[in-house]
Order: sequence, then C-alpha cells, then structure tokens
Amino acid sequence: MAYIQLEPINEGLLSKLSNFLLCRWTCQSCWQSCWECSCCLPSDEEVEILGPFPAQTPAWMVNDCNGEKDSNSEVLAYDPPATPQDSSPDRHCSGSEASRSTYSLARRVSSLEARRPSSPLVDIKPIEFWAMGSRKEAVQPAVLRKPYTASEDYSRKLEPRLYSVDSSGDDVDSLTDDEILLRYQLGMLHFSTQYDLIHNHLSVRVIEARDLPLPVSCDAARQDMAHSNPYVKMSLLPDHKNSRQTGVKRKTQNPVFEERFTFKLPFLEAQRRTLLLSVVDFDKFSRHCVIGKVAMPLSEVDLVKGGHWWKALVPSSQNEVELGELLLSLNYLPSAGRLNVDIIRAKQLLQTDMCQGSDPFVKVQLVTGLKLVKTKKTSCMRGTIDPFYNESFSFRVAQEELHEVSLVFSVYGHNMKSSNDFVGRIVIGQFSTGPPETSHWRRLLDSQRTPVEQWHSLRSRAECDRVSLASLEVT
Repeated sequence: MAYIQLEPINEGLLSKLSNFLLCRWTCQSCWQSCWECSCCLPSDEEVEILGPFPAQTPAWMVNDCNGEKDSNSEVLAYDPPATPQDSSPDRHCSGSEASRSTYSLARRVSSLEARRPSSPLVDIKPIEFWAMGSRKEAVQPAVLRKPYTASEDYSRKLEPRLYSVDSSGDDVDSLTDDEILLRYQLGMLHFSTQYDLIHNHLSVRVIEARDLPLPVSCDAARQDMAHSNPYVKMSLLPDHKNSRQTGVKRKTQNPVFEERFTFKLPFLEAQRRTLLLSVVDFDKFSRHCVIGKVAMPLSEVDLVKGGHWWKALVPSSQNEVELGELLLSLNYLPSAGRLNVDIIRAKQLLQTDMCQGSDPFVKVQLVTGLKLVKTKKTSCMRGTIDPFYNESFSFRVAQEELHEVSLVFSVYGHNMKSSNDFVGRIVIGQFSTGPPETSHWRRLLDSQRTPVEQWHSLRSRAECDRVSLASLEVT
C-alpha cells in the first residue's frame, strides 16, 4: 500500500494520520488506536451480552500465550512492512506499542471469560449455513448424556424354564407321585418287574390302571365316547426293538390287564436299560392317542428281588403311536433278470380290531419310474399283531431298469364289513422313504445274487406321500 506524502506540519499529527490510513481500528473521537483509548475498551456488561457462546476473536488478534512466554518475538499483530520513506523512530515505536496493546487486550478478554459463570455442558458441532447437497445432513447440537451400562442383575431376572421346549416336563423327576397325579390327573399304573438269573430274562407284569381320563375330541368341545379303550405298550429304551403290548380293554377307565411279558437279555444289559410303559387309547376311526407314560430306569431297582410299583402317568411328548415293524429280504438275479422279495414277518403292528387284535396282510407293488407295473399281496393272518408270513414274490426287472425301480410295501388290517384298515407303509428303491430304506436298497445293488435282510419301521401314509413320489402312484 502506498503511503500518502504530507507536508511536515506536525510530527505527532502525521504519525496519527498514518496510523489512521494503515489500520481501520482507529477511534474517530480521540484520534487514537482502539486498543489505546479508554473510551473503546470493552466492559464486563458488553462481554456478557455476547451470549452463552463468546464471539470468535479475529484471526489477527489471536496470540499464542505459550509462545509469548518463551519468546517475545512471536506476537500475532499486524505490523506494516517497512519502506525506505518510513524510517522515523516515532513510527517504529508506534508499531511496537500496537503489538503490546494487542496482547494486553487478548489477556483481558481471557480473564473476563474465566470469571464468567460456567454454561451447561453441551456438545457443540459446527452448523453448516450453506446450501446442503443431497448427501449432507443437518447437524444439531446434542446434549451429552450418561452412557447406558447394562445392569449386572439383568440376566438374573431371566427364567430359563420359560424358554425351554418342554417346560412341563423339566421338574417331573423332582415331584412325588402324589404331586404328579394332582398336577396332570392322568391316572396310575400298577406293574411289577423281576429278573430270572437262571433263564436270563426280564419279566414284566402289567396288572391294572386306575382313574384314566375320559377321551376328548380334537376340538375339546365334547367327548367322543363315554369311556376309553385302553391298552399298554412297553419297550426297553434306548431302542424300541423289543416292544410288547397288552390287549385292549373295552370302555373302561379302570382296566385290569393281568398280562406277563418276558424280555430275553443279559443281566448287565438289563441294568443299563429303562423300562417304558405307555397307556394308549384305542380308536378304530382315527389315530390312537397316548394317554400317559411311565419311565423307570432298571438300575434304580433290585431286579433279582423284584417288586410291585404304583406309578403316576405323565404326559408323553410323542403322541404318535408306533405302527409296527416289517422284516424283509431282497435278492436280485442279473442273469435271470429277476427281483425276488421275501416278506418274512411283522411285529407289534397297530391294532385295528378291538376284540381279536388284527387280521393283517401285506401288499407289494412294483413301480418303475412313476408308473405302477405290478401288485401282489400276502395271505391274511387272523387275530394277531405279530404275524409270520414267510412268503416270496418275484418280479421281472431288466438290469438296466433296476436303478429306476421302487417297491412299495403297505400293511392293512382285513375288514369284512368295510374297506380294509390301513396300518403303515414303506418304500424301498429309487424313491425311498428314509435312510434305512435307502441303505437296504444300496446293499442289494452292491451284493447281487445274495439275499439282504433288514427290519423296517412302518410309516404313516401322509409321511410316505410327502417324501416319496412312488407312494403317490399306488392306492
């Protein structure tokens, strides 16, 4: 900036006039710099009206206090550049006095801010005043809050039993028989056990049951019948292979069975088993319903001495009644192109006749791809749920078609007055109904000309239709 040349009228006036031209911060009333005159100094009231957040000090007035303590050379003040024409001592003194005055004003403002009352603790974020774009979002001041800390006792308030799958059976073992009977009201079962060391078999005697609940319809609105038709089915856990069942007692809630059953197994093996007795309500026109069950570990009783037991029935988590088992033998002769099927026996079939057990027979159907080719059936065994058949059937199947073949085995109970009663079904072959059936078919393909024998558990019609296309092709 060029300096204006004036005649040397008064040296003091010239100095003030040059300061006025070089800096805008000059008092017009006293012709002195704002930081030197007394009339322009800010008072306490003027500082307080700036609001809770003091106005920002201009950049040229900011001074680093730490740097000032170390060296007086670092002062942030506007010092006009020296020129050849501006070399008088008064002008130099005026610039140094302006620097000291700037630092004095900064110290005074800092002291006033220190004496001001503390304002609320607020998280101040810069607010953008320009036009915000599509990706910008308005930032608002947020009051600092105390961070949330999870209570240590919160997890203790949870009750795991409310979230268990079967909360009703969690504390059954800790209840007495009277408490179980009062809680579930399913009745009592009387039975006895004893092990014969001479013949190595376990004897189970089912004596009677008392106070069984009345049968209730599916919608629980009315009773289907006046009384139940109960029978007892027993097995040794963990497997259900050695299952037995009593006869059906007609229309009674206090049945007397008086039947004895034996299980052939070693004594040490018997001590590792659990005796399961299920009381089932027979229903000819729908699925049999499990009333209740009793599970007794044989390791907790004296098997040799034996004993009689009254046990309260508890609800069963498995309402499906086992449909029975079927023993089959398969053999393929590639030279003759023949698939031989032997139906040997069945055991513990679902009872379809209340009076004389069942009259079961087995229907065998050959399905190639999705086409029914041939149907054959065994003879009917009268009045039994453990029939022996020992019957063989042969189907002509070419070796190149063997991988497309499915064998459907369906068990029915003969009924002279109406249609036959369906008991259970399995499918072996291309569209098998489960891993056991698939395993049997693979063994047949791997060992041709050799009979392959295996027990199979029967399945319901709905289950077979859901997993096997071959089941949908037969009646």
